[in-house]
Amino acid sequence: MTKKLKKRLIKIIIASIIFLSVLLFDKIKGIVNVFNFKNAWLVAFGIYFVIYIYVGFNVLKKAFLGIIHLQVFDENLLMTVASLAAFSLGIYEGITKGGAVEGFDEACAVMLFYQVGEFFQDYAVGMSRKSIKSLLNIRPDYANVLRGDEYVTVSPEEVNIDDIILVKPGERIPLDGIIISGASSLDTMSITGEAQPRDVIEGDNVLSGTINLISDIKIKVNKSFYDSTVSKILDLVENASNNKSNTENFVSKFAKYYTPIVIISALFLAVLPPVIIGFMDSNWSFNKWIYRAISFLVVSCPCAIVISVPLSFFSGIGNASKNGILIKGSNYLEAINKIDYFVFDKTGTLTKGKFIVKDVYPRAFYDDVLKYAAIADHNSSHPIAISICEAYKGDIDTTYIIKNDAGYGVLASKDNDIIYCGNKKMMDKYNIKCDENIYSNVVYVAHNNKYLGCIILEDEIKEDAPKLINYLNKSSKTMMLTGDNEVVAKEVASSLNISEYHASLLPQDKAEYVSSIIKDNKVAFIGDGINDAPVIMQSDIGIAMGRIGADAAIEAADIVLMNDDINNIITLKKISSKTMRIVWENIIFAITIKLLILVLSAFGITNMWFAVFGDVGVAVLAILNAMRVNLKK
Repeated sequence: MTKKLKKRLIKIIIASIIFLSVLLFDKIKGIVNVFNFKNAWLVAFGIYFVIYIYVGFNVLKKAFLGIIHLQVFDENLLMTVASLAAFSLGIYEGITKGGAVEGFDEACAVMLFYQVGEFFQDYAVGMSRKSIKSLLNIRPDYANVLRGDEYVTVSPEEVNIDDIILVKPGERIPLDGIIISGASSLDTMSITGEAQPRDVIEGDNVLSGTINLISDIKIKVNKSFYDSTVSKILDLVENASNNKSNTENFVSKFAKYYTPIVIISALFLAVLPPVIIGFMDSNWSFNKWIYRAISFLVVSCPCAIVISVPLSFFSGIGNASKNGILIKGSNYLEAINKIDYFVFDKTGTLTKGKFIVKDVYPRAFYDDVLKYAAIADHNSSHPIAISICEAYKGDIDTTYIIKNDAGYGVLASKDNDIIYCGNKKMMDKYNIKCDENIYSNVVYVAHNNKYLGCIILEDEIKEDAPKLINYLNKSSKTMMLTGDNEVVAKEVASSLNISEYHASLLPQDKAEYVSSIIKDNKVAFIGDGINDAPVIMQSDIGIAMGRIGADAAIEAADIVLMNDDINNIITLKKISSKTMRIVWENIIFAITIKLLILVLSAFGITNMWFAVFGDVGVAVLAILNAMRVNLKK
């Protein structure tokens, strides 16, 4: 709890003790009766008014400033008008009747319980901010950068691209880069939401904001601080509240018109019925109708809705961030469960982006084809070359001279022995006859101008992809857009049970497909590459992979999956569903209770204490309900 909240709580406790003590004494002895002089009611007024000013000064101040700045109609004005009207009613009764009066204690109660409601609101917001504040703590305070022959501690903003930084155990990595020396484990929880530490070695990319756990590592910086992962996350979090949901915008507009309507209605309730009845009964008093109007004002305060709805969305965004899901606004949290089409890129999104050897043709030459391909590719860092070398289990002859034939493949030669390893164009270039294969990722292998066979590679499907697609197919349609050929696209779409797919697409083709369906449907596009950025931006909701996703895709996205786990879309939809359910529970509950008490107050069936519950009690219950979004699913 913050110091500000503690001070407010202490103030409420002190005011409550004094108020309850005075109220109890007044009910038993009667303050007015203790003082036997003509205007003894002034003593009661003075005591209650001091308590009132002590507990409600900030509300009175806000109401006064609102009037000065022409921002009149809000809950502060409602509470001020209602409580001062109650005091006025008590003063009127004291002047006209003398003796014990009503209204002073209720005026204090209105302000005191309103402050209790405000305390619960701020406490709930503070609780919801915790998960987001934990993200703000990922900002690094310093960097140990190599200057000459020694490491100097500087601000991360002062480090340049290609500088060398040293990160010791327990320190937070200040900038994105590549490890050039050392090996360690990293705590990536604050960035990806994953509890399992990530092992890293030389050559691995590391993200700013993660914590080094075991040993020293030296990192070559490849992004400036303002382009680093930590800066982008902080920017996303700090601006998330700018994009409000349709429900929040409706509530804001509702409150804007609702408050003046309530005040005007209360004036009519205080004046019209007694005037009309007064023509028939000269003894009818205005006091009862003024009292009812005051109760009407108290219960009509829209706090429960105005506070709980934004708080529910804030809690939902905070809960998502705990799971490594960054949402750029509550409008996207609301919209995710209204999506008609979930459109996926293939490579790196539904598949791992890592090739594996699927088959070798002809199978009779399986070992020979892999052997010669591994000889040609053993020195390459290309993903396909790496997968071929991993698939071959034998010893690789590294004495061949390797020559890259750009656009065609690799030539490996030793004495008069030549290995050709490449695409179909390489075979044609060297007049080697071969059977053309329909797969997109095919490596042809020939030895001494004699064709041996080809290696079929495929991009491995992510283990969690089938679960996600099956989940989405229950409520939406799924589509895959890929640049791969028809055979590969069909095989992936079929194995995942994707509703629709389109193959051999350029980036502009993907954009055209999304444009064609977005006219009549709500579309979410999920991708990771720089070529996906235009489609991500074009969609109703763009979702990008945070760890491996290109910067352009993350910048364009509305939602970022920091741990690249596409099953987090299921988590996202569940959080959205729970958030919206709680939002509407609060709206319906608050409106129902308030309407009921408003009607009862108008007919004089309930008193102001009941009205106080209709305001503060309903608000507190709605706030506590909103906090449930933060609980474990």
